[in-house]
Amino acid sequence: MRSFLLPFLPVILGLAASAIADPTISPWKLHEKRSHIPAGWSRARKHDPSASIPLRFALAQSNIHDIEALLYDVSHPDSPNYGKHWSPAQIANKFAPSTESIDTVRAWLIESGVEPHRVKLSPTKGWLEVTSTVEEAENLLNAEYHVYDHETGTRHIACDSYHLPEHIIPHVDFVTPTIHFDARVQKRGQNTRVSIGQPGRNGPKTTGKVQDIFNQLEDCDAQTTPICLRTLYGLWYEPVATDKNSYGIVEYTPNAYLQSDLDMFAKNFSTGLEGVSPTLVSIDGGVVQTTYTGFDYAAESDLDLQYGMTLVTKSQNVTLYQVGDIVEGASFNTFLDALDGTYCTYEGGDDSSQDPVYPDTANGGYNGKEDCGTVKPTNVISTSYGYNEADLSAAYAIRQCDEYAKFGLMGVTFLFSSGDDGVAGGGALCLNADGSQTSDGTIFNPDFPGTCPYVTAVGATQVSPGHSVWEPESACEEVIYSGGGFSNYFRMPDYQKAAVEEYLTTYPISYPKNIYNSTGSRAFPDLSANGANYVTAVDGSFSLIYGTSASTPVVGAILTMVNDARIAVGKPPIGFINPIIYSAGFAKCFHDVTNGTNPGCGTLGFNATQGWDPVTGLGTPDFPSLLAKWLAL
Repeated sequence: MRSFLLPFLPVILGLAASAIADPTISPWKLHEKRSHIPAGWSRARKHDPSASIPLRFALAQSNIHDIEALLYDVSHPDSPNYGKHWSPAQIANKFAPSTESIDTVRAWLIESGVEPHRVKLSPTKGWLEVTSTVEEAENLLNAEYHVYDHETGTRHIACDSYHLPEHIIPHVDFVTPTIHFDARVQKRGQNTRVSIGQPGRNGPKTTGKVQDIFNQLEDCDAQTTPICLRTLYGLWYEPVATDKNSYGIVEYTPNAYLQSDLDMFAKNFSTGLEGVSPTLVSIDGGVVQTTYTGFDYAAESDLDLQYGMTLVTKSQNVTLYQVGDIVEGASFNTFLDALDGTYCTYEGGDDSSQDPVYPDTANGGYNGKEDCGTVKPTNVISTSYGYNEADLSAAYAIRQCDEYAKFGLMGVTFLFSSGDDGVAGGGALCLNADGSQTSDGTIFNPDFPGTCPYVTAVGATQVSPGHSVWEPESACEEVIYSGGGFSNYFRMPDYQKAAVEEYLTTYPISYPKNIYNSTGSRAFPDLSANGANYVTAVDGSFSLIYGTSASTPVVGAILTMVNDARIAVGKPPIGFINPIIYSAGFAKCFHDVTNGTNPGCGTLGFNATQGWDPVTGLGTPDFPSLLAKWLAL
């Protein structure tokens, strides 16, 4: 059964589910609805009826309702098929839309007056595309399109809702462009588009530059350096299977590291890494740009790579997935397209209203074809970017979440930061009853993809002031707060039910039921690591950095070393880890965090408690214990 949950705020979704009806008498049904215009956007005008619009229908995938069970079959420690991961070809064959879905949607379009030559099936058979006019699209979808302006100058095409005939609904996940507003946003005063959080908004935070650098264990409450992390988590390991192992870190242009910063950090904290760069995998013109520097542009990538590369040592190569050119930027879909050709919506791009389209004819843009199934995924992929779950429609988020499950089937571990604003969303935005997001909202606003049950969400802890690395850490309450809570879109997966229900029973939540999802939904984060006081070289100076942006690549490095040990003895990589880390056999593999909260939305948030909690998850990793357990599987 899929981990899909009808949302806590029904107005966010407006997603209809209906039985198949006779096409000749099939009534129209609401498919998706948006109740508000997202912050920063305003409706400018009705769209020109004669304007061209590329409609794309995401066809329902075959067997997708079995994906959770299939994933558990290769990921659960008690399964006889543990570690027997699938090939990309097996994935493609298992989940390709059925001929019935393709034929049903195509027939409806043609019966509605669309000429057959205008109905194109994507090479992967996952999408149907119709080059249409706005007037025709409005008639097909019983919708009304408007042009919206963002305060930064970006324009977007969308409708408030759309409908489909009842007999078509089971065959279509969603249609674009329609209600979705996860368009790329341009930061004021810059000629670059940023798709996944503007630079400086959802990225790591800082208290400024530091002059005196400490690298002693007694100073880890004030400055976090690699020796602090190795001591906290027991990561004293020299990899031996580096030619067969891989660790990937994802960055989205214009965020980019500076080699001089990597060298500055290596000179002080690493051995053998001066002059060493990650292996660049450029996706859709991804470039390590140096046009824009400073904290807002270099900090994220500098932080991820300096600590990721150092913790896996000079022996283990690190792959940098640099996604998107400096003009268009990129979205999560851009990255997923490159890894999995079956995810590409059509030949040449995803959704031009939301995702960048290549070739990019703008000056300085990427002139090549879109990367579609051209990039091999590493065994572990760490991503320190995210959306607020409410930024996306449920159908859109579910489709992307299912894609992460497919990579889990292939043995890939996907890690995402859980957010830095406690129970609030990025930018400290909270939800209102109508689904809108404002700074004075009162409803908890979870992060995505961390709420997807098929990824591992990483929260943040800290060595409390005046404490040492040999004492228990606390939830991070300095500069940032560990993101955590409960999804509004996804049901609680089986692997975490026992842990979360124990938390809810032992520590009943006293908040009103209308400010968080209390209906039994996916809870996050899954685990945590230190996310405070990271000494990081940024644009030629050392700064202290805070965030789940820091903790996520650290967990990625730890899991990469576990993979190294398994691969060295002929075992497969660990893949999707959540069913294992929540299992009874791994209960002693984490340092429990029992102090701290994650405030937001006018509350203190949740409490860190004994066992799993929605602040720090299961706790922080104990590498020696994890290594022993995973080697025994």
